[in-house]
Amino acid sequence: MSWLKECGIISVSVANSVLNADELDETVTHLLVAAGNDGYAQGYAECSNHVVNALKVNWDTSRSATHDVDTEAALAAVNTQFNTLQLPVMDLVTVAQQSEDFMTQLREVFQDRNDDDDDDDLA
Repeated sequence: MSWLKECGIISVSVANSVLNADELDETVTHLLVAAGNDGYAQGYAECSNHVVNALKVNWDTSRSATHDVDTEAALAAVNTQFNTLQLPVMDLVTVAQQSEDFMTQLREVFQDRNDDDDDDDLA
C-alpha cells in the first residue's frame, strides 16, 4: 500500500472509509442481533430437550419466545446480506479505476485526509 502514499493517498484514509461506512455498521449490527437470537433459540431448545429427557415430562414450549421462530433462516439471510454488502466508497474506487487518470480520481475520493491525520489515527 506504499504506492498509495507515494501517489498522495493515505492508506489509513482508505481503511477508515471502508470501516466507518454506515452500511457496514448497520449490517454488522443486524448480524450480531440475528446471531444472538439464533444462539438463544438453539440454547433454549437444547435446554428444553434436556428437561424432557431428565424429568421424563412433556415440556410445553408453545408459549416461549422461540416457538415456531426460524432464527436459523434469519441468521442465514443476514449472513448473506453481509457477504454481498456493497459499500458506496468501493463503488467510487471501481469507477476511478476505470478512468485513464485513476490516481487523480482516487485522490478526489480520499481528499479529506492529510499526513497529520495519518499519524493521529495510528496513535
